[in-house]
Amino acid sequence: MAPTPDAGPPDPPRPARRLELWLPLAIVIADQATKAMVRASLALHESVAIIPGLLDFTLVRNEGAAFGILNAADFPFKTMAIAIVATAALVGVGLYAASLAHHQLAARTGLALILGGAAGNLLDRITVGSVVDFVDVYWGSWHFWAFNVADAAITIGVAVMIIDMLGTGTHASDSA
Repeated sequence: MAPTPDAGPPDPPRPARRLELWLPLAIVIADQATKAMVRASLALHESVAIIPGLLDFTLVRNEGAAFGILNAADFPFKTMAIAIVATAALVGVGLYAASLAHHQLAARTGLALILGGAAGNLLDRITVGSVVDFVDVYWGSWHFWAFNVADAAITIGVAVMIIDMLGTGTHASDSA
C-alpha cells in the first residue's frame, strides 16, 4: 500500500457551540414556565396589577404575528401559515448563527436570544394555536403591546445585534 501524501496539520477542533444550545433552551423553559403559570392563574383577559398604573399581568392570546399583526385577520389555515413562516425564519436564523465565528460573541448571543424567543412562541403556535402574552405595560390609557418572555428575548437579541453591528466596527457579517 502506497503512503498517502501528507495533507498538513489537522484542522484545530471547532469550539463547542454551548451558547447557541443552552441559552435558547433556557429561554424556552422560562417562557413556557411563565406562560403555564399565567394560564393556571388568570382567565382570558383577566388582569392582576403588578405595579399599579404601569404594569399588569393580563392573559391574552395573540393569534397573529409579531405585535398582533394579522390578529384581526381571519383566513383559512392562518395558524398553520404563520407557523410555517415562523419555522422558516427560525431555520434561517439558526443557519446564520451556525455560520458565525466563535469570537463573534455579541452576535452569537443576540442570535441565541432570538432563537430561544422564536422557538418559545412557535411552540405555543403549534401546541395551543396562538401565542400566550401577559405582560401589559401601560401609562394612563396608553398600552404597549402585550408580550411575554419569548418576545422580550427576541427584542433584546435584536438590540444586541444592532449594537454589535454599530458599535465595535466588527459585526455579524464579518466571518473571519
